[in-house]
Amino acid sequence: MKAIVTGAGGFVGANLVRYLLADGHEPHAVVRPAGNVWRLADVSGDAPQVAVDLRDPVAVERVVRDLRPDVIFHLAAHGAYSWQKDLDAMLSVNVRATEALLVAARDVGASLVHAGSSSEYGYQDHAPHENERVNPNSHYALTKVAATHLCRLAASTGDMQAVTLRLYSIYGPWEEPGRLMPTLVHRAAAGGWPPLVGPEIARDFVWVDDACDAFVRAGTTALGDRGAVINIASGIQTTLEGLVGTARRVLRVPVEPAWGSMPARSWDTSIWVGDPGLAEQLLGWKASTTLGAGLERMAAWFDEHPELAARYETSTT
Repeated sequence: MKAIVTGAGGFVGANLVRYLLADGHEPHAVVRPAGNVWRLADVSGDAPQVAVDLRDPVAVERVVRDLRPDVIFHLAAHGAYSWQKDLDAMLSVNVRATEALLVAARDVGASLVHAGSSSEYGYQDHAPHENERVNPNSHYALTKVAATHLCRLAASTGDMQAVTLRLYSIYGPWEEPGRLMPTLVHRAAAGGWPPLVGPEIARDFVWVDDACDAFVRAGTTALGDRGAVINIASGIQTTLEGLVGTARRVLRVPVEPAWGSMPARSWDTSIWVGDPGLAEQLLGWKASTTLGAGLERMAAWFDEHPELAARYETSTT
């Protein structure tokens, strides 16, 4: 399979590039012009990097026409991190670039797999099913909903497959420094904890290689609903108290955490869990990596990459 991966310089994108290479595929890594591609340094000779400004639809369509991929994995996004607040950038990358990629994919006969977000659902008191009404509560979530609807429209009118995977809390190697999981594992190695909000805050954690497996399945499976929207979730809600308990056991952290040492963020909630039933039904996929195993693998990854210690230490001090 010849593939384009947008957002390849980011956390999930860089992991997907590696996953595709290991699976015998031919990924082309689309990155931002002058962007920091530190995550791809060790695979740059195996996965060609193509610098494309996704805000330029002409450039987007040109690179798709030139490469003629079988599948486009569209992972580039703006607004997923708290410091990304530019609404125009969200509209350009999350919405307009998605439309440009869909047009180009249709023209070359490619399918597209779009990285959606669990934030499209907004706050819920249960594990939402894909057919439920979305209730986005941020500009970022709203633009991701728009991109999902563009994919569904393209699939229904453009004779193509354009699947959206609504990702829950993906974690693993190469994650953004300063995020919870790498900070927790990095601090645990020194016998401590990062600042933490309340113990009741919840997430649905999915190991990144499991998520990459879902992307590949979505890109290689012919679906009856060619614009399907599919949750990529473990179906297990984990509170921060539960996460810390698992980390204490697996990573052998001797000290008690300081709950409330970090203020809660606007998106923190005590209920956040996905329904993965459709993913198993359509893709034969389910999250297979337990939280404990994932934390052990992250700790091993840090041990294997001492050259990254300064990058992650700087982010946690």
